[in-house]
Amino acid sequence: MVRVEAMLGLEWADALEAPNSAVLVNTPAEARRSWVNHAHESEVLEMYRAVRSVEDAPAPWWLRALDRGRLRSRAEGHAVEDAVTDLLSSRPGWVFVPWADFGETGYWEFVPSESGVYGPATPTTVQFTDSHRGWIHLVPAHRGPGDPQPIDFTVADLRAQIEDIELIA
Repeated sequence: MVRVEAMLGLEWADALEAPNSAVLVNTPAEARRSWVNHAHESEVLEMYRAVRSVEDAPAPWWLRALDRGRLRSRAEGHAVEDAVTDLLSSRPGWVFVPWADFGETGYWEFVPSESGVYGPATPTTVQFTDSHRGWIHLVPAHRGPGDPQPIDFTVADLRAQIEDIELIA
């Protein structure tokens, strides 16, 4: 018996994979090299749904939101990433981290926040999410066991509170 599902999963993994490059990306836009970011949107959704029907399918936050009808288009998701990039890339101390879970966009770290009062800490991060319509999670700097609770944010919240967020570090 031939298992078509396994091939579909391999094809999806290939669709998420960006072409090899020795260049480190500094923004989400620079990381948009995979098939899911360039193929016709309806084809991407069709393949994602097919894979999801037989197994878990890693995917960028915006594709999960698009699949559930919470975003109107991939471009709308990219616009959120670009707005965060416009804000954070112009501020000292913020660095884009492209290596996140497979299929994910990446996240921003506020590097000065990783040196906590009592030793190294996990820095403040800004992550993209499909769990609410603001599309951003702010994860405060923390140290010790356990994970902090992410705070639901919007681009406007981030813009309005960025100086306070940086002061907490």
